[in-house]
Amino acid sequence: MTHVNSRRTALTSVSLLATGVLLAGCGALPGTGEEKDAVTVWLMRGSASEDFLERFTEDFEAHHHDVTLDIRIQDWTGIGAKVTKALDERRGGESGAPDVIEVGNTQVPQYVEGDGLLDLSLESARDLGMHDWLPGLAEPGVDSSRQYGIPWYAANRVVIYNKDLFRRAGIDRPPTTRADWLDATRTLNSGGTQGIYLAGQDWYTLSGFIWDEGGHLAKQTSGVWSGTLATPAALRGMAFYRQLQALGGGPRDADEEHPPQAEEFARGDIAQIISVPGATQRILQKNPELKGKLGYFPIPGKTSRRPGTVFTGGSDLVVPANTDDRDGAVEVVKALAGEKWNTDLARTMNYVPNKTTLAVAVAGEPGVAAMAVGAAHGKATPRSPLWPNVESGSNPIKEYMSKVLAGGDPSTEAKRASREITRRLDERN
Repeated sequence: MTHVNSRRTALTSVSLLATGVLLAGCGALPGTGEEKDAVTVWLMRGSASEDFLERFTEDFEAHHHDVTLDIRIQDWTGIGAKVTKALDERRGGESGAPDVIEVGNTQVPQYVEGDGLLDLSLESARDLGMHDWLPGLAEPGVDSSRQYGIPWYAANRVVIYNKDLFRRAGIDRPPTTRADWLDATRTLNSGGTQGIYLAGQDWYTLSGFIWDEGGHLAKQTSGVWSGTLATPAALRGMAFYRQLQALGGGPRDADEEHPPQAEEFARGDIAQIISVPGATQRILQKNPELKGKLGYFPIPGKTSRRPGTVFTGGSDLVVPANTDDRDGAVEVVKALAGEKWNTDLARTMNYVPNKTTLAVAVAGEPGVAAMAVGAAHGKATPRSPLWPNVESGSNPIKEYMSKVLAGGDPSTEAKRASREITRRLDERN
């Protein structure tokens, strides 16, 4: 998946092994002669704190006396090739072959190819309460009505706003509809204040507006994927984006990290940005005087009854088909994705839990609570295993956005971008 930038610094495998909490390999308990199975779990750096992993390991092993957990921390850089290799390899005596892997939610489709993952549909329906899962985590994990990816945690964009600037503009509550949002932003966009800082190539935010209109980035018909930015619904999403983006000074030809929008917001003359709540840390590092002056609200929808659709980032858990301990691996997944430890992880790391019914667990954190409202209606990128081809290099969606914001004809540019998306999703290329 393309992960949102809300990671915390976490442990390395070296520090884990130094604590003596997580054991590698399988062996006998001292003095017992009893063999214990080792379940190797690959988790990504920053996904869970050392304290969480220590508590989880102790509890899991206490309830599963025949299992030892071997948790190995992986880096996001290069993880795709490493996971693909692990799924393709035969099991041997090699230590460290994974039985459970954390993967980005939008990465699951590429790993399903080649029958590399276990079908966990039965466990999902029987044990894991799949009907309450966040759609943006669950849907990428499905292929041919089979569930391969088990939702673990989510994060998504909200509106971060400057309370002082809202108050000075006479706005006493956050907007809940798109129309009210535009009106409020127009009011804010005056007297040296930018109503909103929205970079011209923030295609994740555009995706939400397109989905709200009933459109798609790409659709599959008879097994063939095609770009769909030129549909009336998708063009309406772009039209709203253009209206909103014009109410501030965000660059038309760059994304939200060039320059970093959090640092732009920290100047104090911008009323709103669209970002993950974790951006607050960067804002306050740049300008500590904004402490206590920042608020959050879900991206508004077309009506007040439903918030805006958002791109959901986060992680799923998968089990390689070549695991030699299916039962142990499934037990680990059930524990990590179950209510007790999923709630614990969300509170520890300020994530959105994997179920809409668990949102109450993060209600005390305003930024995370705002994320949870949006996540209930979140989506992920198209389930094509070739979708990474669209995002890599010169992303045609970004180029399309910049051309329209610079005055290009939306329909013409959307057709051009859609043709390029179709080409990149063509398995024959």
